[in-house]
Amino acid sequence: MKQFLKYVCATVVGLLITFCIFTVICFAVIAGVAATSDSTDIRDGSVLVVKLNGDIVEHVGGDDVNRMMGVTPSSQGVDDIVIAIDAAAKEPNIKGIYVESGLMLSDYSALREIRNALLRFKTSKKWIVSYGDSYTQGTYYVCSAADKVWMNPEGTLDIHGLAAQPMYVKDLLEKFGVKMTVIKVGTYKSATEQYTESKMSDANREQVTRYVSSLWTTVATEIGKSRGISKDSVNAYADNVTMAQPAAQLIKQRLIDKTMYANEVKAEIKKLLKQDADEEIKQITCSELATKVRSDMDSSTDDKIAIYYAEGSIVQNAEAGLLFSGGQSIVSKSMVKDLDELAKDDDVKAVVIRINSGGGDSFASEEIWHSVAMLKEKKPVVISMSGAAASGAYYLSAPASWIVAQPTTITGSIGIFGVFPDMTRLYKEKLGLTFDNVKTNKHADMSLLQTARPFDAEEEALLRQYINRGYELFCKRVSDGRKMPIAKVKEIAEGRVWIAGDAMRLKLVDEIGGMPEAIKKAAELAKVKNYITKAYPTPPTLIEQLMEKATGNGNNLDEQMKATLGTLYEPFYIIKSLETQNPIQARCEYININEKTN
Repeated sequence: MKQFLKYVCATVVGLLITFCIFTVICFAVIAGVAATSDSTDIRDGSVLVVKLNGDIVEHVGGDDVNRMMGVTPSSQGVDDIVIAIDAAAKEPNIKGIYVESGLMLSDYSALREIRNALLRFKTSKKWIVSYGDSYTQGTYYVCSAADKVWMNPEGTLDIHGLAAQPMYVKDLLEKFGVKMTVIKVGTYKSATEQYTESKMSDANREQVTRYVSSLWTTVATEIGKSRGISKDSVNAYADNVTMAQPAAQLIKQRLIDKTMYANEVKAEIKKLLKQDADEEIKQITCSELATKVRSDMDSSTDDKIAIYYAEGSIVQNAEAGLLFSGGQSIVSKSMVKDLDELAKDDDVKAVVIRINSGGGDSFASEEIWHSVAMLKEKKPVVISMSGAAASGAYYLSAPASWIVAQPTTITGSIGIFGVFPDMTRLYKEKLGLTFDNVKTNKHADMSLLQTARPFDAEEEALLRQYINRGYELFCKRVSDGRKMPIAKVKEIAEGRVWIAGDAMRLKLVDEIGGMPEAIKKAAELAKVKNYITKAYPTPPTLIEQLMEKATGNGNNLDEQMKATLGTLYEPFYIIKSLETQNPIQARCEYININEKTN
């Protein structure tokens, strides 16, 4: 008994000591964060450093702990980079921008927001230079906006055009004894083809060809304009794969301006700053400057324009763990709650929803649609579309006051489908499992998530009626929101994906532009001139971040799996998600455009 009490006391003392240490760390980190936010000093002659590396997403919130611990964040927010570049243009102590090319994961709409911010910066008559040991096509697209593009003498610059590479898992599923029953509405609703085909249908090839070609035309034209060469020249260089060309040839082609080694870059920047060789270059990062801008925002006005970031697959509930979440998610229950709170906040005069999603759960999309419609009754709602706002993402966008899309945005895909796995062979032939049942009614053992037997013809007919009703509702939501006759909606629906220029011609969007245009329109609709912008959803508090670190919930297992499996991660996720996702989906096809990662 004495021994038992001894161990109990030791455990209690240990817990108390741990709690005390944790509390001290919390206060230390809080104090450190406060000191950091107050101590960002922009010295005269500073240079803003923009690093194009890692995962570049729309918005990163709640990363204070990692910053304090000196951990390099795995993600950067487009919003931080753009805010910093725009602020640097107005800050007299910042003399120029240095853009460094690295390995990066992003899409062209996000890159275009950064590139446009650099073009706005150039009107300040300050300089922008870029350097890279190598340039991928994506980083070069951004860096081509610089005044000078420098490269390592033995580096590479990769321009090769775009290619779409859908992945098909039908044969893989068959190896496991799984057959997918697919019921869809829309000739162009190609998201189901990955389960039933081994190559593109003619309809899908038609739409993919159109939007990939349109996307590349935008990229090639804008690169050419910045570098003083024609779009045709850019295409000619792409056909010859510039990665194979020596630096001297790249200079001759006017793709770069000069070669130098990394340790020579500082000397060139000091010349631009008119500094002595032994002087230190004063640098400030995008994260530091964006944090300072937000903390210095004018608090004399209560008027706010909320920027609500919605990125990833649309789901009803947050999936347990990170491994099978498929990256960021738009959780309907959370977003509905957030939008309802914004509707009640009298200080918020308008809401811009920045969306980057290929859709997802059809019921979750309907839930969010309702909240967007209710929010619009109280204040203006402007949609700002990033890389994609298609299918379920377009569904929830339809009731907005105004829709702004980038030229590189993929949208539309008005359609719905059901995917139902039949695992009879897997259970019986692979695992040796059989099932029997007793039922009171004809279809008592029928379930949308059933996997032990295929649907019979009557059940498939019932499911088709159900999915057709969902499609009719989707078309009605678009008809009501966009004030278009439903017959017109159905002409451009059928699950067809549209690039933004076509979508505007078809009146699915109202304006071509990025976040600045969306915010400007929101202020105009709200009739406010003096306002601040605030990002939502509200990030977790510092204490919540610390608790997440302490409990291990902030692990990066999903990122590790993606890095390990590479292109195999997508079919791995698809197979796993069959057990958990709602089989009725308003989702756009996942297209691996052979340039999204660089």
